[in-house]
Order: sequence, then structure tokens, then C-alpha cells
Amino acid sequence: MRAISRRTALTLAASVAASPAVGTTASAAHTASGRNPVVHADLITTVTPSGNWRVTAVAIRYAARIDLRGGTIPVAAFKVTATVNRQTAPRTVTRVYPNTSPEVADRGRPGEYLIIELAVDDANALAAGTDPFPLDRKYAIRQVADLTTPAGDVVLPSNPLAVRNDGVLNPVVDDFTAGSFVDSTGFELGFRLCQPPDVLAGTRYPLVVTLHGGGEVADNNMTQLTANRVAVTFATPERRRSHPAFVLAPQIPLPRPMQGPDGTDWTDPRVQKATVELMDTVTALYPVDADRIYLVGLSSGGRGVFSLLPKYPGKFAAAVPTAGWGDPSTMDRMVDVPLWADHSVDDATVPYREGRFGKPGTWTLMNALEAAGAKVTRGEWANNLPKAEFEARSRELLRTATAAGGHVLFTSYSPGTTAVNPHFAWAQTYENDVVLDWLFAQSRRRPR
Repeated sequence: MRAISRRTALTLAASVAASPAVGTTASAAHTASGRNPVVHADLITTVTPSGNWRVTAVAIRYAARIDLRGGTIPVAAFKVTATVNRQTAPRTVTRVYPNTSPEVADRGRPGEYLIIELAVDDANALAAGTDPFPLDRKYAIRQVADLTTPAGDVVLPSNPLAVRNDGVLNPVVDDFTAGSFVDSTGFELGFRLCQPPDVLAGTRYPLVVTLHGGGEVADNNMTQLTANRVAVTFATPERRRSHPAFVLAPQIPLPRPMQGPDGTDWTDPRVQKATVELMDTVTALYPVDADRIYLVGLSSGGRGVFSLLPKYPGKFAAAVPTAGWGDPSTMDRMVDVPLWADHSVDDATVPYREGRFGKPGTWTLMNALEAAGAKVTRGEWANNLPKAEFEARSRELLRTATAAGGHVLFTSYSPGTTAVNPHFAWAQTYENDVVLDWLFAQSRRRPR
């Protein structure tokens, strides 16, 4: 059990001495607070599909189990404020319930934890800019009403003093261990690696290599996980149960290496060499199935996919590039690699047709792949469809490709349908079970 901080100890001591809450006798308030003091409090963060790392809940642990005997907790019972970038403002409480563990749940259960869920779209919900924000003790949680059973018995009395969070819990993100790799030339890459939940003797697992976007170039070895869900989506509990895999997320360091053919990071020769050597090292050290190495990337990471595949076409079983660009003259070298690409038609950051730095976008690359002999199956629909309908469209596109004997699929998103920014085509890509199930079904041992 974590030691009680000095701040929490002062809060508890004051709560015992504080005046009783309205409607509660002094003895009841004293007994309730003394019987079940706060042990500690932690923030809970989430990497959202739209591409932001946010504080979405607070978990307060009490010394004893909280049982409301069927009662519910009104959201108005708690006030939460957050201090981010030296600005203090309220957070919106959306649900409150007890639980047996410090995690968000569809249905809470009587337990030592009280979960206070917060609105994901609050302006001050962010957990990071380029670098993570220092969030320890930055949230103040105050209980302003008694928590009672349906019979009116006080389980937790209100308290005028605030509890401060001791730390931050990062579900899924914390499952990635941090490391660094120095290649044969001395170039260093930071990386995160998530392993399958249960590595069984004699079993080999896929390796998913994720290439982050240009905005995640940094020295924090964190933003490649938290700026979007390109890596963490492969490590959710549901995904790890259905498709256990090693997930490798390298991060390009600062100062930004930009010596690639179009002045970009993932095409920089030093970055590419270190990335491939890191992949080979992980494959040698861990029980990785070398026939099931997958490459995924978004934005400049998508550019990296279109650059690495022609150079190492026999290394990868399949790839998923989103909002990328590349060189049409190299597409003939990757015609045999299964590919599911996607891009928003109205993307102005990495244009759909013209691309960036004089290099064509995904639409033009797919035309070049087709001219080189690959069967490309195309589909276009809105990027803001409900998940079930979105996946139904993807499933139909896959059926069409399979019937035609093709292994290259291309999804275009209609103008005005990609949330936040037309460049953020990946918001649904890595939530799409059809695409990810297709990816994990690919193997170099099977015919294309």
C-alpha cells in the first residue's frame, strides 16, 4: 500500500476536526470519516481516437470498502478543478461510482475505490502538449454532499477540504516498457515495446511496428503513444486477447533528422537503418514470428511505410499506411505486399493526390501500384459513420477484393467527414476491427 502523503494526512486530520455536514450528526461525521479515510488519489488518462491524451477520470482509494447498498451518487456531489499550464479551471463530472479497482467501468461495484469520470471534451482535459504535462497534485477533488444509502445512512460525509491526486495512471500506455536502441553506426532511437499478456513456450507472435507522425518527433519516449492511437490500439485488453502481439513504437529524436529524399524524418537514412536494425534485434531477442511482421504508420509515418516497403518488400507480411505520400516510381517493388491504405479526399496537410514535397499522395500511389500489376480495390465513404456502419463498408470492400483476388485495398473518406481536421483520417482506422483482423490474418507463409 502506498504511504499517505503529508498533504493527504493533513486533509484527513482536518476532516475529522471539521464541522459536521448539514443533516449529519457530529458523531456520525466523525465516525464515517475516521472509519474510512482517503488513502490516495490518482488521475486516469485515455488516448482518445481523435488523437489527444486526456485525463478522463479520478480514482480515489479509501481505507475501507464503499457500499451504497444500491444507492447512486449524483454528479453534483463532487467538484473537481484542474491546474494545467498554470491555469486553474473546473472539470465536468459525468459519473461517480465505487469500484473494486482504479479503473473506469460500465458498471461499478462496491469496493475501496471511488471513480469520478470527467468529460473528455473539457478544454482543460489534456494530459500533454508536445511533452506530457506535470500532473501530480494538479487536480483538486472536493466532496460537497454526503454519500448515502437509499435508506439515508451516511456512507461518506461531505468534506470542505480537497483531496489532491498523488499520481497518474495511464491504462494501456503503461503496458509499454520504455527503452533505447543504438544501431551499428551509433545512431540512437528511443522506443516503447508492449509484449503479449501471456508469452507461451513454443509460441511465436506477430510484431506490429508503428511509425508515428511528424508532430511526435521528440525526446520524451512518450508522445508516439499518446498523441494518437496508432500504437495503443494494438495493446488494448480486447485486442491483446484476440490478437496477442509484440507492439514496437520507435520515436524519432531531436534534433530532427531530415536527410531523406524529400527532407522528411522516416525517410532519413539514419532513421531507417536504426528502425530496421531495431526490428531485427527485437525479432531475435523475443519469440517473434518473422513471417508476421506488420508495418503501420500515419502522416509522415505513412510516408515511412511507402519508403520502407519498396526497400524491404520481403520483410513485411502487410502494411496499413494512413494519410501518407511517396514516390510512384518505387511502387513496382511492393506490388506483392498486402496493403490497406486510407486517406481523406480533402486533406490539405498531405494532399490526397498531389502529396507533399513534390511527392504524390495516396490516390496517385494506388494508381501507380495498379499500373505495376497490383489489383487495387477502392471504396469511398464518410469518415464519421457510426462504427458498425463504418465496419460494414470495410467488410464489403474486403469481400470485393477477395473475390477479385486482390490484396491491395484503398479507402477514401468523403470531403467534410473527417473530424477535427481532414488530415486526421486515422481516427477510425485503428478502431476498425475489420482492418485490424485483416492485418493479423496476413502472413508471408500464405499466398498473397
